[in-house]
Amino acid sequence: MSNDESRLKWYEGITKYQWLVLLIASLGWVFDVFEGQIFVASMRDAMPALLGLESENDLVTSWNNIAFGFFLLGGAVGGVFFGVVSDRIGRSKTMIYTILFYSLFTCLSAFAQAPWQMVLLRFLVAMGVGGEWAVASAMVAEVMPTRSRPVMSSIFHASSVFGTLLAAATIAMLIGNPTLNAQLAEAGWEGWRIGFAIGVLPALLTVWIRWKLREPESWQRARERAANDANQATGRLFDLFSKDNLRATVVGVSLATIGLVTFWGIHIYGKNALLRRAQQDVIQEAELTPPGEDASPQAVEIYNNRKKQVLEANKPRIKREEMLSMALNTIGGGLGLVLFGWISTRLGRKGAFVLYQVVAFAMVLLMFLYLVPHNNSPTLLAIALPVFGFFTLGMHAGYAVYFPELYPTRMRGTGTGFCFNMGRLGTAAAFLIFGFAIKLEPESQALLLSPLYLLGAVVVLFGRETRGEELPE
Repeated sequence: MSNDESRLKWYEGITKYQWLVLLIASLGWVFDVFEGQIFVASMRDAMPALLGLESENDLVTSWNNIAFGFFLLGGAVGGVFFGVVSDRIGRSKTMIYTILFYSLFTCLSAFAQAPWQMVLLRFLVAMGVGGEWAVASAMVAEVMPTRSRPVMSSIFHASSVFGTLLAAATIAMLIGNPTLNAQLAEAGWEGWRIGFAIGVLPALLTVWIRWKLREPESWQRARERAANDANQATGRLFDLFSKDNLRATVVGVSLATIGLVTFWGIHIYGKNALLRRAQQDVIQEAELTPPGEDASPQAVEIYNNRKKQVLEANKPRIKREEMLSMALNTIGGGLGLVLFGWISTRLGRKGAFVLYQVVAFAMVLLMFLYLVPHNNSPTLLAIALPVFGFFTLGMHAGYAVYFPELYPTRMRGTGTGFCFNMGRLGTAAAFLIFGFAIKLEPESQALLLSPLYLLGAVVVLFGRETRGEELPE
């Protein structure tokens, strides 16, 4: 980097085309996350409906965990496959295929008639979701100057919060609005199905991609080298385990596994904070008193039936509180994502990861040992949720910043996609275990998984520091 360029701020000297790449990649990621989070936002309604049940129970929880597991497994398969494809045929072409993939199968989810169908469709949606991130993160990194790359990559990954907020707003409107919910029911529609049907809209983005984006110059040079030297072939999966790349691959996969397990097992349950409070409020307002330890089985059954009736009658109110929790958690996470690039420029990539993971561990203990179980005030919960989200989600921007810096251009899509999406395999295994074998409340599950943050803080210390370095060719 020249001295003149090093004095520029990260946003100075960025061309219109570079901004366009960031915008298109971010929109693809927004819709990518929307397709994933629309299930998270509606799973308390969709899975009971598919099972023919009126409310959530252990069977619903198990099927939801199985759906999470297959979604993560699909992301791993798609992320690795499309990452390799992007190194071989180009970033923009592969991005089109991934967006079409997740758009089509999210739309088809609206027509699911059984839990196994939803699980299968979640797998297929995730193939496109995992692939799109790998391609887009590599492309953003390759078109940006070194001084701008960490912040631009953080902005790219932070755009995910708009996908989550869009999913939360969509389901809050379709399910949490009593008037609209009643109108849809009269028309024979379930609100959650419409939410999935909307998922076809991102397919329109592919027209813009085909029209505007060109392949990065660094990728074109890599293809030219590959044509003249078989040792420089693009997209070779086994090269990730060569002597030069093995450490990066092990550290990358470990970081992503920890980040994704804690995201699905901890971060998303921040949305339960205000939900639990709302459930307690409506139960207290109905003047329901839990039966004592010596109560008869009939008394317990009467209480449980009355409790279900009260919760069902107040479903729109509870759903709104759940979506508010999800929004506050996500807004804090968005700030954490955006600022990761700036923080990693000052503390280094490894220092930023350590900071986020250690504070995340402390926030999990605060939330799930004290704030949620002790029925604290909604105001206190609303203050804590963005801080919780900042650290439990914010570290994920580090994957978009760090992983592309670990690999040369000829295998950047392959390496980035492999690291991020192989992390989904460990996460899928965890959720299949929780789905089939371990029955825990979400808050207990979060506490059980929380030490993984401390493990992540140790793992990253074994990685290579890449702050200020040019991308390897």
